Amino acid sequence: MEFHHHGYVSTDPRVQPIAGIGKDRPAELPDEMDVLIVGTGPAGMITAAQLAMYPDVHTRIIERRPGRLEVGQADGIQARSVETFQAFTFANQLTSEAYHLTEMAFWKPDPQNPKNIVRAAQKVDDPQGISEFPHLIVNQARILDYFAQFMLNSPSRMTPDYGIEFLSLTDTGEGDYPVEVRVRHTAAEREGEERIIRVKYVLGADGARSGVRESIGLKLDGTQANHAWGVMDVLATTDFPDIRLKSAIQSNSGGSILLIPREGGHLFRMYVDLGEVTKERAGEIRKTTLDEVVERANEILHPYTVDVKHVAWNSVYEVGHRLTDRFDDVPADLTGERTPRVFIAGDACHTHSAKAGQGMNVSLQDGFNLGWKLGQVVSGRSPEALLSTYSQERQVVAQNLIDFDKEWSTMMAKRPEDFENPAELEEFYDKTFEFPAGFMTEYEPSMITGSTDHQDSATGFPIGKRFKSERVVRVCDTNPLQLGHQATADGRWRIYAFACDSTPDAPAGETSAIRRWAQWMDESADSPVNRFTAADEDRSALFDIKVTYQRKHTDFEVMNAPKIFTPEVGPYQVVDLNNVFSIHPDYDIFDERGISRDGAVVIVRPDQYVAHVLPLGAREELTDFFAGVFNDAD
Repeated sequence: MEFHHHGYVSTDPRVQPIAGIGKDRPAELPDEMDVLIVGTGPAGMITAAQLAMYPDVHTRIIERRPGRLEVGQADGIQARSVETFQAFTFANQLTSEAYHLTEMAFWKPDPQNPKNIVRAAQKVDDPQGISEFPHLIVNQARILDYFAQFMLNSPSRMTPDYGIEFLSLTDTGEGDYPVEVRVRHTAAEREGEERIIRVKYVLGADGARSGVRESIGLKLDGTQANHAWGVMDVLATTDFPDIRLKSAIQSNSGGSILLIPREGGHLFRMYVDLGEVTKERAGEIRKTTLDEVVERANEILHPYTVDVKHVAWNSVYEVGHRLTDRFDDVPADLTGERTPRVFIAGDACHTHSAKAGQGMNVSLQDGFNLGWKLGQVVSGRSPEALLSTYSQERQVVAQNLIDFDKEWSTMMAKRPEDFENPAELEEFYDKTFEFPAGFMTEYEPSMITGSTDHQDSATGFPIGKRFKSERVVRVCDTNPLQLGHQATADGRWRIYAFACDSTPDAPAGETSAIRRWAQWMDESADSPVNRFTAADEDRSALFDIKVTYQRKHTDFEVMNAPKIFTPEVGPYQVVDLNNVFSIHPDYDIFDERGISRDGAVVIVRPDQYVAHVLPLGAREELTDFFAGVFNDAD
């Protein structure tokens, strides 16, 4: 964390200097604003948190509830989400209070006595070691709290507007605020009052029964899996030995349970198989009582028992896999011709089973994807065409999720004897781990994702996939750290330069490829820094540029690094020495990530996905790429 460059800070350094709308933020929901977000679930809150870092963009987030969520239904936090929380500065805090999922047990009928269940296998949660971040279990409400705190600490000082319900919207196509949104106050003195507010853009993150989705004529299409589950968060006494270990339990009766320990050491969640559901039985199954769910759980767990003492939350649901054909208000035949004004995210545009732990995780990435794009467009930094990439990118991801979830939820509902291979369930878990962990997303080439022409310059940073961090040493203070963890959700693009085999201390008159590249970035009118950064902004306002040398940190002096890597920042224009790195003594990033020894440039989007990989000599291609992303500075 960097601070003090705006002046001495003796209070919480996470509270950033106030700016823009934060200086005079209206306490009440105003009549006009740039962006209106409907719904304070994961998709809405992460979008708001990202937009809070654009203080010149007036964003509001409304919620019909009178206050914060108290009991969340989602609880599984995949590694990609924890990686995202790192960018929003609260990964360490959340990790300290969460349950850490490190292994999963698989229980099946005892071959000697099929009426009983026995442990058949126990698998490591991340067998390939694809992430340095853990798989966590924690209440959704806590995650929303952390995003709310990040918003409040931001330059915008954003807070949710509770007690306001979305009713309908109309895109008039007129004026600076063309979308008219009808809302109603649901709490306090103005309860029942309806009003019209005018906005530039709307995000509907208002759940599976989304009113925003309905207002733009979209429908969730798909199928029900005709299988019902009872779910409960409980405190109980039990003799089941893996009660504090995530477990997939399949019984001889055909019923199954997915057991998930909760944070805090005592609470646990059980998804209990209630069997097939016909159309005629659908209404009946939804009336299943908690006592019936507990009785069914005990049947499946035999010879073990569970005695429920307290229920924090419970529900009965049917597995459904449904998806909208687009995530914005632009008809397919007008894509590329019309600017989207209204977007949907999370359950408003994709629903699936809860057992793969994907709902909240994929919704978070929806919001992270859209937030910075809205910020750049509304602030005038990027063309409106950038907004069309949201639906193009995220609808494909949601379809892939539903395809995966259908397979996983079907396998969880199968009888043990229906598997051709007795170990099929645990083998599927091993084989597909990277998908539910959140690391299979790979965006196609677009205005913000380049071609793979130079992918061989850094094979370990696949274009279109998230930037996979690695260990390096920060030269100025000799601290070993993760390179990717230095990026925060501040809306900036990351440019990671990897030096050829040289140091900044080259003899007088000798120039290396990295020094020539750095000089061009700093001095040429054609470089992205000079072309797109306004004259009154810090040199690092749009681009966070870091360099990693192939040498050890003791082999050169940080002060000799080119100026582009040591920019002057803040009102006092102090030199930032935190962007110069060397290889870690035990983990050479060049070897670990397949980076060419001739050097490379890796461009990373604000949402942490690799946008391009280029050799150091491809300067024109670098500028051409950003010319499609940014408007020229005035």
